[in-house]
Amino acid sequence: MTKYDLIVIGAGPGGYVAAIEAAKLGKKVAVIEKHKIGGTCLNVGCIPSKAYLKHAAWMEQFDEAKAFGIENDVTAIDYQKLVTRKDGVVNQLQQGIHYLFKQHRIDYIKGEAIVQSKHLVQVNDITYETDYLLLATGSHPFVPPIKGLDTVDYHTTDTFFDMTELPESLVIIGGGVIGIELAFAMAPLGTKVSVVEVAPDILLTEDPEARQIIKQKLMKMGVEVIVKAHIQEVSPNKMTLDNQVIPFESLLVVTGRQANLALAEQLGLEKTTNAKFIQINRFYQTSIKTIYAVGDLVDSYMLAHAASKEGIKAVRHMFGQKEAPLSKEMIPKCVYTHPEIASFGLTAEEAREHGYDVQVAKTPYSANGRAIAGNETTGFIKIISEKQYHEILGAVIVGANATELIHTLLAIKQSEGRLEEIEHMTFAHPTLSEMMGELASDMI
Repeated sequence: MTKYDLIVIGAGPGGYVAAIEAAKLGKKVAVIEKHKIGGTCLNVGCIPSKAYLKHAAWMEQFDEAKAFGIENDVTAIDYQKLVTRKDGVVNQLQQGIHYLFKQHRIDYIKGEAIVQSKHLVQVNDITYETDYLLLATGSHPFVPPIKGLDTVDYHTTDTFFDMTELPESLVIIGGGVIGIELAFAMAPLGTKVSVVEVAPDILLTEDPEARQIIKQKLMKMGVEVIVKAHIQEVSPNKMTLDNQVIPFESLLVVTGRQANLALAEQLGLEKTTNAKFIQINRFYQTSIKTIYAVGDLVDSYMLAHAASKEGIKAVRHMFGQKEAPLSKEMIPKCVYTHPEIASFGLTAEEAREHGYDVQVAKTPYSANGRAIAGNETTGFIKIISEKQYHEILGAVIVGANATELIHTLLAIKQSEGRLEEIEHMTFAHPTLSEMMGELASDMI
């Protein structure tokens, strides 16, 4: 029987990154995956959606160029070719993980894991022994009970990226991050997009001012956004609300995700009080101390980069290098719309609830030379700080390259820097980044 120091179940961002970390520590590691290497993020999530958003950005750039005198006409869109490009991106990154596994001598086992005990795992009728087990099995799309939905050939993110023809019309049920990103991906290609959200607003996890900017852009793109919706029924090619009927060629349901808890139940692991996640301690240990869990299985942000960092911390704890757990306040949240949204830490309201004496300052992109020259003046940078000692409590950036810029502020917070550290930096001119220095200077 082959014995490992660690078996990881799940080859998504939480699993494969943890496996590499364990291998770097000199451990013998195997990774088991029943679907595709890379998990949801690489195959049907983060990466395919960013490829599609790039296609949309090309179309927006054509329109922008035409407005300033560069004449062009798009006579046709070969959607199959765009899908093929996406498939190539995914395949390249899959091969990259395989290469990393080979480089670090990690055994990759394709098949479904059956956990016989806390130290024994069976795959394809072969049993393996392990000292530690890391569960990183991710999540699956949650589909709410909607009358008539079972009669419709609808999509979730598991199937959406397999479409080979560009739909003339698309209804998206769900106005969260994924739904709104895909609205931005499809509308510029000529698809008539409607977003239907039962909550009071879209993007409720994001800054209210950011939401307003995104709603204005959606309206400009011709995307219909319906909030506080009551879906009476869905039937083939139409959705009936209280006061209107929306026709569609394709229907996409993106209403959240649920943790894959089958193995946890098989092992009898304790769950959180709401029974939605695996109960863990601050080191990602489950109720069985040799079994750890990370990513979408635990009550944290369902984000690939959070899962990866959790996996690293779990592995280091297993093998004697204890670290503090990942703080939610240090996890960047990104929305890859046009303009982008990026944030971390506390909102002003949350900071006040924590007892901080809060100051908030904001600077618009419209006052920045690089933004003006690049015709990217929509957006702002906002910093939330403590008034006396100038501790950075949170930040929000909306605008071009927001998902890259946010890490400058986060790095300063991670290193326990203050507004003074930002102000002391010399930022190149003209850059979008120099807005941070100017804003910090105003706040001191």
